[in-house]
Amino acid sequence: MSSFKPSHRPRPSGAEAGFLLTMASMSTVQLGSALTVPLFDRLTALGTAGLRLGWAGVLLLVLVRPRRRDFTRRDLSACTLLGAATAGMMLFFMLALARLPLGTASALEFLGPLAVSLFGPGRGRKVWTAAAAAGVVLLTGPWHGGLDPLGAGYALAAAACWAAYILLTQRVGDSVTGLKGLAVSMPVAGVLGMAVAAPAVSAHVTWPTLWIMLALAALSPVLPFALEFLALRRLTTSAFGTLLSLEPAIAMLIGLVVLGQRPGLAPAVGIVFVVVAGIGVTRAGARPATAPEGAPALGDAGGPHPPDDARDVRPSTACPTR
Repeated sequence: MSSFKPSHRPRPSGAEAGFLLTMASMSTVQLGSALTVPLFDRLTALGTAGLRLGWAGVLLLVLVRPRRRDFTRRDLSACTLLGAATAGMMLFFMLALARLPLGTASALEFLGPLAVSLFGPGRGRKVWTAAAAAGVVLLTGPWHGGLDPLGAGYALAAAACWAAYILLTQRVGDSVTGLKGLAVSMPVAGVLGMAVAAPAVSAHVTWPTLWIMLALAALSPVLPFALEFLALRRLTTSAFGTLLSLEPAIAMLIGLVVLGQRPGLAPAVGIVFVVVAGIGVTRAGARPATAPEGAPALGDAGGPHPPDDARDVRPSTACPTR
């Protein structure tokens, strides 16, 4: 009798698994945003944003359970400011989504982290600045006035909040380990979001709507944070930031599939320009990852895991709190 030897499919390498995890994270972020749009008629944009922030704060507080002794006063102040930036990012982005296609809103919001990278260390920034500027012009189409100016303003306000989020995340991540800082900042964002959304929520919320928003909060931001946490154990920060530059294109694709939003030729090309600028600027000057002296680089086979905090992981990314 011939012995039967079952065939084993090769397991993905660390880099391949990191790629898949990062793509899944970006997809869940944008899918969560797309699934939120149909609820605008029932809860308004502010109401949906407030409920998502509120539930996300509760979930992360319960899952991580931060302790007071893990924080200094300065840490708590930084976490509070980070929570305010997170709330502003979500609220303004939802207001933008009420007026703009998902891909356009995401690309305009992406200018926040792109600006942080463009003004950071490194050379060869002019070409990527020009590419980003060309993308904005194509997205907004000032020659025909087809873009809602208020929606564009909301998206740019979300971009400014995202830039502040990145800088504050680096500050918190440098002093607070793991996800503890996030477990403090997100409840702050939830309180602020619910305070702004209270009029809309109190007038229209129902129990079924509450459970729907709980599921959406778990889909984004809680699940993306978990996926990124795993991805960062397998990728260098430069590779991770480069992959996250693809997020506006993923947003355009999900907007097409889920919401039926077909971009015109100029906006589609504009999104491509923004994505190319994000990839270029990330490769030109990502923040170096910290590792013990003499240790292998992050992402090397057999190397140590990166720090649990995500302090340098979003030089040009989409924050999963959207």
